[in-house]
Amino acid sequence: MFALFFMIAFVTNFAGSMGVIVTNQFGASKALSQLGTLANFIAYACMGIPAGIILKRKGYKFTALAAVIVGLAGVAVQWISGPAESFAVYVVGAFIAGFSMCMLNIVVNPMLNTLGGGGNTGNRLIQLGGSCNSIGGTIAPILLGYLVGGSLDNASVKDAAPAMLIAMAIFALAAVIIALTKIPEPHMETPEERASRLAGDVRKDHYGPMSFRHFVLGAIAIFFYVGIEVGIPNTANIYFSEIPWVGPALTGTMIGAYWFCMMIGRLAGGAIGGKVSSKAMLTSTSLAAIVFLLCFIFIPETAKIAMFGKELPVALVFITACGLCTSVMWGAIFNLAAEGLGKYTAPASGIFMTLVCGGGIIPFLQNVLADKVGSIESYWLLIACLGYLLYYALIGSKNVNQDIPVE
Repeated sequence: MFALFFMIAFVTNFAGSMGVIVTNQFGASKALSQLGTLANFIAYACMGIPAGIILKRKGYKFTALAAVIVGLAGVAVQWISGPAESFAVYVVGAFIAGFSMCMLNIVVNPMLNTLGGGGNTGNRLIQLGGSCNSIGGTIAPILLGYLVGGSLDNASVKDAAPAMLIAMAIFALAAVIIALTKIPEPHMETPEERASRLAGDVRKDHYGPMSFRHFVLGAIAIFFYVGIEVGIPNTANIYFSEIPWVGPALTGTMIGAYWFCMMIGRLAGGAIGGKVSSKAMLTSTSLAAIVFLLCFIFIPETAKIAMFGKELPVALVFITACGLCTSVMWGAIFNLAAEGLGKYTAPASGIFMTLVCGGGIIPFLQNVLADKVGSIESYWLLIACLGYLLYYALIGSKNVNQDIPVE
């Protein structure tokens, strides 16, 4: 499960980093360079709710095994796009991989909690899994930047082949381990529940997660949040990789540092989460991220700072620092949106997973703006999204539907 947590971020961030290559090899615009990420996240919109149904009816083992097989196929198709020199094949592969990432996200959190027996042990396993996720997100852009090198002049999908082979090997190993492991299935549909479902003897509820205003606004917040989390590093990766004195290798390292900052932030958030409210956490991190992005926009591109024996753009340092802010936003939004949902929490999770598609849509729209008005100016879209998160933390997260029975 830790390896699968790693792979979710590795494969997802790999799609974002590939935008640097496709702009060179296929002559893609900044917007089209995000099609891999868009395809990866649109798969969440298609698969979020069905994946939850599969998990309920078939159980953890079947869903996890299906997810890693689909993931192996998706990465294999992306690998084929190199020899085939086809941008369309690459996008199809990213879409297939997205189905896998969605299914894995549905599986890994509740499975780790189950394997830990719930309570503090289950929560500890989930936090450790989240750290593995951040490590995967850190390595992907650094590895791709290293494989491409210091210049984009001859960059091609073939350069990324070693990373894809590593991903396929991990997926194949995970498939074997899952197939041979006995996994507890405490939440799988019982024979009685299945018989009732097939007979149509299921009582319909007049309410659902969408009956709660604070959940609806929270689902929109998740859509914006994932777009912010992905859009901040993806657009900066393309922009700074094209600057000759910076290049893809150095940029990839700094974008990797963004995801490393997310890991630090998650560990810190886990340590103080019991003392600081989700509302305060989301408010402070949204404000800080707005300040960092304003600094990024207004600091000149030529401004440099010496770090680790190299000259770095000061603006890129503020992009990296944003990782500390985005690290804890998911948990804070989820906690605020799920507050008071009771029995509707499970279907709410499926809706949340569907709206993860914002991680593809927002960066795509941002880079449409980048093609029109410039990469730096496109970050105003993310500042607007952060403004919504601030509104949700301060006002929209209040539960005004406490009269709905949830037991």
